[in-house]
Amino acid sequence: MKRAIFLFFAFTVIGASAQKNIFESNKFDELSEHHKTLAIIPFLTNLDLEEEVSGVELKNLEEKEGRAVQNALETYFSRGRKRKKFSVEFQNVDNTNAILAKNNITYANIDIYTVKELCKMLGVDGIISGNLNLNILLSKGVSTDFSFIDYILGDANYGRIGIKVSDGRTGKLLWKYEKEINKKSGKNTNALIEGMMKRATRKFPYDKERERKKDRKKT
Repeated sequence: MKRAIFLFFAFTVIGASAQKNIFESNKFDELSEHHKTLAIIPFLTNLDLEEEVSGVELKNLEEKEGRAVQNALETYFSRGRKRKKFSVEFQNVDNTNAILAKNNITYANIDIYTVKELCKMLGVDGIISGNLNLNILLSKGVSTDFSFIDYILGDANYGRIGIKVSDGRTGKLLWKYEKEINKKSGKNTNALIEGMMKRATRKFPYDKERERKKDRKKT
Protein backbone atom coordinates (compact mmCIF):
# COMPACT_ATOMS: atom_id res chain seq x y z
CA MET A 1 0.00 0.00 0.00
CA LYS A 2 2.78 2.40 0.97
CA ARG A 3 4.60 1.57 -2.28
CA ALA A 4 1.45 2.32 -4.30
CA ILE A 5 0.99 5.65 -2.53
CA PHE A 6 4.63 6.51 -3.15
CA LEU A 7 4.38 5.67 -6.85
CA PHE A 8 1.17 7.66 -7.21
CA PHE A 9 2.74 10.67 -5.53
CA ALA A 10 5.91 10.40 -7.62
CA PHE A 11 4.05 10.19 -10.92
CA THR A 12 1.82 13.11 -9.87
CA VAL A 13 4.88 15.26 -9.20
CA ILE A 14 6.47 14.18 -12.48
CA GLY A 15 3.32 14.95 -14.44
CA ALA A 16 2.99 18.37 -12.85
CA SER A 17 6.60 19.27 -13.51
CA ALA A 18 6.29 18.27 -17.17
CA GLN A 19 3.18 20.35 -17.82
CA LYS A 20 3.26 22.83 -20.65
CA ASN A 21 2.54 26.49 -20.13
CA ILE A 22 0.87 28.33 -23.03
CA PHE A 23 0.00 32.01 -23.00
CA GLU A 24 -1.89 33.95 -25.66
CA SER A 25 -2.61 37.68 -25.54
CA ASN A 26 -6.29 38.63 -25.51
CA LYS A 27 -5.33 41.18 -28.18
CA PHE A 28 -3.73 38.62 -30.49
CA ASP A 29 -6.36 38.84 -33.24
CA GLU A 30 -6.28 42.64 -33.21
CA LEU A 31 -2.48 42.98 -33.24
CA SER A 32 -1.76 40.18 -35.71
CA GLU A 33 -4.52 40.96 -38.20
CA HIS A 34 -2.12 42.19 -40.88
CA HIS A 35 0.82 39.89 -40.14
CA LYS A 36 2.30 38.36 -43.27
CA THR A 37 5.91 37.46 -42.40
CA LEU A 38 7.67 36.45 -39.19
CA ALA A 39 11.42 36.15 -38.55
CA ILE A 40 12.98 33.51 -36.32
CA ILE A 41 16.01 34.77 -34.42
CA PRO A 42 18.62 32.71 -32.50
CA PHE A 43 17.45 31.64 -29.05
CA LEU A 44 19.22 33.00 -25.99
CA THR A 45 20.80 30.02 -24.26
CA ASN A 46 22.08 29.39 -20.76
CA LEU A 47 24.20 26.26 -20.34
CA ASP A 48 24.91 24.69 -16.96
CA LEU A 49 27.21 21.82 -17.88
CA GLU A 50 28.80 19.34 -15.52
CA GLU A 51 32.15 19.48 -17.29
CA GLU A 52 34.26 22.58 -16.90
CA VAL A 53 34.82 24.71 -19.99
CA SER A 54 36.39 28.11 -20.50
CA GLY A 55 34.23 31.23 -20.60
CA VAL A 56 34.87 31.69 -24.32
CA GLU A 57 34.05 28.06 -25.13
CA LEU A 58 30.86 28.24 -23.05
CA LYS A 59 29.68 31.29 -24.97
CA ASN A 60 30.41 29.54 -28.27
CA LEU A 61 28.48 26.46 -27.16
CA GLU A 62 25.52 28.58 -26.02
CA GLU A 63 25.41 30.29 -29.40
CA LYS A 64 25.57 26.92 -31.18
CA GLU A 65 22.59 25.63 -29.17
CA GLY A 66 20.62 28.85 -29.75
CA ARG A 67 21.18 28.72 -33.50
CA ALA A 68 20.30 25.02 -33.57
CA VAL A 69 16.83 25.87 -32.23
CA GLN A 70 16.49 28.67 -34.78
CA ASN A 71 17.27 26.22 -37.60
CA ALA A 72 15.04 23.49 -36.18
CA LEU A 73 12.08 25.87 -36.03
CA GLU A 74 12.67 26.94 -39.62
CA THR A 75 12.70 23.27 -40.68
CA TYR A 76 9.43 22.63 -38.85
CA PHE A 77 7.66 25.70 -40.26
CA SER A 78 8.99 25.03 -43.77
CA ARG A 79 7.32 21.62 -43.83
CA GLY A 80 4.06 23.17 -42.67
CA ARG A 81 4.35 25.93 -45.24
CA LYS A 82 4.57 23.39 -48.05
CA ARG A 83 1.24 22.01 -46.86
CA LYS A 84 -0.13 25.57 -46.58
CA LYS A 85 -0.64 24.90 -42.90
CA PHE A 86 0.15 28.42 -41.65
CA SER A 87 -1.40 31.80 -42.37
CA VAL A 88 1.98 33.59 -42.38
CA GLU A 89 5.33 33.20 -44.10
CA PHE A 90 8.63 32.70 -42.25
CA GLN A 91 11.72 34.61 -43.32
CA ASN A 92 14.64 32.42 -44.38
CA VAL A 93 16.97 32.27 -41.36
CA ASP A 94 20.05 32.75 -43.55
CA ASN A 95 18.56 36.05 -44.72
CA THR A 96 17.62 36.94 -41.15
CA ASN A 97 21.13 36.30 -39.88
CA ALA A 98 22.72 38.13 -42.83
CA ILE A 99 20.61 41.25 -42.22
CA LEU A 100 21.43 41.15 -38.52
CA ALA A 101 25.15 40.85 -39.29
CA LYS A 102 25.00 43.80 -41.71
CA ASN A 103 23.55 45.87 -38.87
CA ASN A 104 26.34 44.72 -36.51
CA ILE A 105 23.92 42.65 -34.47
CA THR A 106 25.56 39.51 -33.10
CA TYR A 107 24.45 36.70 -30.86
CA ALA A 108 26.24 38.46 -28.01
CA ASN A 109 24.37 41.77 -28.32
CA ILE A 110 21.02 40.88 -29.91
CA ASP A 111 19.31 41.02 -26.53
CA ILE A 112 19.88 44.79 -26.22
CA TYR A 113 17.64 45.46 -29.24
CA THR A 114 13.88 45.76 -28.92
CA VAL A 115 11.39 43.70 -30.90
CA LYS A 116 10.31 46.84 -32.74
CA GLU A 117 13.90 47.65 -33.72
CA LEU A 118 14.60 44.11 -34.91
CA CYS A 119 11.39 43.90 -36.94
CA LYS A 120 12.12 47.21 -38.64
CA MET A 121 15.64 46.06 -39.60
CA LEU A 122 14.42 42.67 -40.82
CA GLY A 123 11.36 44.02 -42.63
CA VAL A 124 8.95 41.61 -40.91
CA ASP A 125 5.70 41.88 -38.95
CA GLY A 126 6.74 39.85 -35.93
CA ILE A 127 9.55 37.98 -34.24
CA ILE A 128 9.79 34.39 -33.03
CA SER A 129 12.36 34.24 -30.25
CA GLY A 130 12.95 32.41 -27.01
CA ASN A 131 15.12 31.14 -24.20
CA LEU A 132 16.83 27.82 -23.68
CA ASN A 133 18.18 26.51 -20.37
CA LEU A 134 20.16 23.27 -20.68
CA ASN A 135 22.48 21.07 -18.66
CA ILE A 136 23.48 19.07 -21.76
CA LEU A 137 24.39 19.81 -25.38
CA LEU A 138 21.11 18.91 -27.06
CA SER A 139 22.40 19.69 -30.56
CA LYS A 140 24.90 16.83 -30.22
CA GLY A 141 22.18 14.33 -29.41
CA VAL A 142 21.35 12.60 -26.13
CA SER A 143 20.16 9.23 -24.93
CA THR A 144 16.40 8.79 -24.79
CA ASP A 145 16.62 5.61 -22.69
CA PHE A 146 15.09 6.26 -19.31
CA SER A 147 13.70 4.54 -16.27
CA PHE A 148 11.50 5.50 -13.36
CA ILE A 149 14.64 5.91 -11.23
CA ASP A 150 15.91 8.57 -13.67
CA TYR A 151 12.91 10.72 -12.79
CA ILE A 152 13.32 10.18 -9.05
CA LEU A 153 17.00 11.18 -9.21
CA GLY A 154 16.36 14.03 -11.63
CA ASP A 155 18.61 12.50 -14.27
CA ALA A 156 15.84 12.68 -16.89
CA ASN A 157 15.62 16.47 -16.81
CA TYR A 158 17.70 18.41 -19.32
CA GLY A 159 16.30 21.91 -18.86
CA ARG A 160 13.52 24.11 -20.19
CA ILE A 161 12.62 25.94 -23.40
CA GLY A 162 10.40 28.94 -24.00
CA ILE A 163 9.19 30.01 -27.47
CA LYS A 164 7.48 33.37 -27.94
CA VAL A 165 5.93 35.43 -30.72
CA SER A 166 6.02 39.22 -30.47
CA ASP A 167 4.33 41.92 -32.53
CA GLY A 168 6.67 44.13 -34.54
CA ARG A 169 4.52 47.26 -34.51
CA THR A 170 3.91 47.42 -30.75
CA GLY A 171 6.63 45.11 -29.44
CA LYS A 172 4.03 43.31 -27.32
CA LEU A 173 4.14 39.62 -26.50
CA LEU A 174 1.44 37.78 -28.43
CA TRP A 175 2.05 34.12 -27.63
CA LYS A 176 4.39 32.05 -25.48
CA TYR A 177 4.91 28.33 -25.04
CA GLU A 178 7.12 26.88 -22.32
CA LYS A 179 8.08 23.26 -21.85
CA GLU A 180 10.39 21.17 -19.74
CA ILE A 181 13.05 19.28 -21.70
CA ASN A 182 13.60 15.68 -20.61
CA LYS A 183 14.47 12.29 -22.03
CA LYS A 184 10.99 12.00 -23.51
CA SER A 185 11.40 15.26 -25.44
CA GLY A 186 13.61 13.82 -28.16
CA LYS A 187 17.15 12.78 -28.96
CA ASN A 188 18.28 16.12 -30.42
CA THR A 189 17.18 19.69 -31.17
CA ASN A 190 15.19 18.80 -34.30
CA ALA A 191 13.32 16.03 -32.49
CA LEU A 192 12.58 18.35 -29.56
CA ILE A 193 11.14 21.10 -31.76
CA GLU A 194 9.21 18.63 -33.92
CA GLY A 195 7.62 17.00 -30.89
CA MET A 196 6.77 20.10 -28.92
CA MET A 197 5.40 22.06 -31.88
CA LYS A 198 3.22 19.15 -32.93
CA ARG A 199 1.73 19.16 -29.44
CA ALA A 200 1.28 22.93 -29.59
CA THR A 201 -0.20 22.98 -33.09
CA ARG A 202 -3.77 23.41 -31.91
CA LYS A 203 -2.62 26.33 -29.81
CA PHE A 204 -0.22 27.94 -32.30
CA PRO A 205 -2.01 31.15 -33.29
CA TYR A 206 -1.08 31.12 -36.99
CA ASP A 207 -2.29 27.57 -37.61
CA LYS A 208 -4.97 27.69 -40.33
CA GLU A 209 -7.04 24.85 -38.90
CA ARG A 210 -7.13 26.60 -35.54
CA GLU A 211 -8.25 29.82 -37.23
CA ARG A 212 -11.03 27.99 -39.08
CA LYS A 213 -12.32 26.55 -35.81
CA LYS A 214 -12.37 30.01 -34.27
CA ASP A 215 -14.30 31.38 -37.26
CA ARG A 216 -16.87 28.58 -36.98
CA LYS A 217 -17.41 29.38 -33.30
CA LYS A 218 -18.03 33.05 -34.15
CA THR A 219 -20.74 32.10 -36.63
